[in-house]
Amino acid sequence: MDHSEVKKDEAELEAVETEAAEEDAAEVEEAVSEAPADEVEEGAEQAADETSEDTSDEDADEDGEADAGESEDSNVEAFPVQDPAQQLRMVEALLFAAAEPLDRDSIAARLPEGADVGALIEDLQALYAERGVNLVRVANKWMFRTAEDLSFLMRREAKQQKKLSRAALETLAIIAYHQPVTRAEIEEIRGVSVSKGTVDVLMETGWVRLRGRRRVPGRPVTYGTTEEFLVHFGLENISDLPGLDELKASGMLEGHLPPGFEVPVPSDAGGDGDGEFDDDPLHEEYGEALDDHVAQSASGEGEDD
Repeated sequence: MDHSEVKKDEAELEAVETEAAEEDAAEVEEAVSEAPADEVEEGAEQAADETSEDTSDEDADEDGEADAGESEDSNVEAFPVQDPAQQLRMVEALLFAAAEPLDRDSIAARLPEGADVGALIEDLQALYAERGVNLVRVANKWMFRTAEDLSFLMRREAKQQKKLSRAALETLAIIAYHQPVTRAEIEEIRGVSVSKGTVDVLMETGWVRLRGRRRVPGRPVTYGTTEEFLVHFGLENISDLPGLDELKASGMLEGHLPPGFEVPVPSDAGGDGDGEFDDDPLHEEYGEALDDHVAQSASGEGEDD
C-alpha cells in the first residue's frame, strides 16, 4: 500500500467520526430542548389534578355542613314542643338538672311561649306523689326531694359531723321566729350575751344569713334564715314553723308557762307593720355589714354553753 492510499483511508475514517459526532450532538440538543416541555406538561397535569381534588374536598365540606345544618334544623322543627306531654318532660328535665330550686319564671323562660307552667307543675307533682322522689315547693320555688317516709335511707349520708350546742339551737330558734333580729335583741331574749362563734356556726351551716341593717341609730346588722334552713327542716315557708299549741302537743314546751306567754308568728317580711323597725337590704353594703358582724363577734372568746 502506497502513501496516498493510507492518507485516503485516514480521511474517510475522519469523515465517519465527524458525522457520528454531529449526530450525537444533534440527539443531545434535541433531548435538552424537549426535556423542559415535558416537565412543564407533567407539572401542569399535576397542578390540574391537585386543583380538582381541592375543589372536590371543598364541595364535600360544604355538602357536609349543609347536611348537618339541615339535620339540626329538622331536629328542632321535628321536636313537638307544643305537645303537653313533651312540655311535661321538659319541666321534669329542668328540675332534675337544676342545682337549686327553680321558680316559675325560671321554668317558663325555658319552655315554649304560652306553656301553662302552673298546670305542668301540678301534673308533675301528682305524677311523683307516690314515688321515692317528690316534687316539693320551698320558698315559692320547686325542687325534687327524697320522699319523707324514705328519709331513713339517707341517715348515714345526712349525719352531721358537728352537733349544735344548746346555745346555738336557742339562737337559731330566736332568729327563725323573730327575724329580722339584731344581735342585741337575741341577747335580750335569751337573757345572756351571745359570745363569739354561736352565730358564726349557724352561718357556716348555711341556715342563717345577714339580712340588712335596722333603721335605728347605729344601724345594727340583722339576721334571718335561708332557703337551706327551709329545705333542711322540711318547710315550705317560714310561717310553717310550729305555733304554741303544736309545741305543747309535741312536748317541746312543758311545765308552767309565764302568764301571757306567746310564741311569735314567724315571718320572713320583717317589721312591725308600720315600717319603723324594718331593715334595709344590704346589697353593696354586704362587705361592710360582714365586717360589723365579725367585729361584734370579736367581743367574746368562744361559743356559748
